[in-house]
Amino acid sequence: MKAVILAAGQGTRIRSVHGEHPKCLIEVDNTTILDHQLDSLSLAGIRDVAIVVGYEKEQIINHVMNRKGSNFQRIHFIENPAFAITNNIYSLWLALEWLRGDSFIVLNADVIFDAEILDIAVRSKSPISMIVDPLWRDETMKVIIHSNRVMQMSKKILREHFSGTYIGITVFSKTIQPRFFDKMSSLISAGRVNDFFNVAVQELVDEGVHVGYTSTDGLAWAEIDDPTDLSFAQQNVFPQLATAQA
Repeated sequence: MKAVILAAGQGTRIRSVHGEHPKCLIEVDNTTILDHQLDSLSLAGIRDVAIVVGYEKEQIINHVMNRKGSNFQRIHFIENPAFAITNNIYSLWLALEWLRGDSFIVLNADVIFDAEILDIAVRSKSPISMIVDPLWRDETMKVIIHSNRVMQMSKKILREHFSGTYIGITVFSKTIQPRFFDKMSSLISAGRVNDFFNVAVQELVDEGVHVGYTSTDGLAWAEIDDPTDLSFAQQNVFPQLATAQA
């Protein structure tokens, strides 16, 4: 299995407290979100990792090249030169050739999480599997689940209808890869470079593809988009991660 971390975004909403730095380099207990993700991937047995970079790409590349333990993973950098005018569908599309021929996991670079969440997720047998928190979180994508499969995903799902909160990590099997890649390419060809790649997943759901899920099951995680998210993570997530690693 391979992994791709989508880290090209500008993170404009967090700049007031984080400055001109990519969100993945936000520090968590003297390390960074990116370090936590790479370490969690390594613990899950994933050694081949691509990081899609764009905004302040040199900061990310230099950080990874200088981090301790990087020799345990093969890190490949893919540049999204259009990071300022595209969304994560375009970043992932740029990684398709590198991903081709293997199962893979996609992570948004602003998600910090307990490593056990990932360890459970990579064992899923579904063609596509999303990691879901059964609890509501504001400002994040929600899912509706029926018969143990994700039927709808959107930020517009109302609280009275939601089944869980998507945490920004998805696992894809090798068998679904051709269909998913075709959906992605069709959307890009249609000029929909500002969509989330989940639009392609939703189209596959609508065609009957089984999209499963694994649960965070109460384990700590946070998506950090703005200062409020960072404050929440500092108070509620970082301390739990430190305890889990102790």
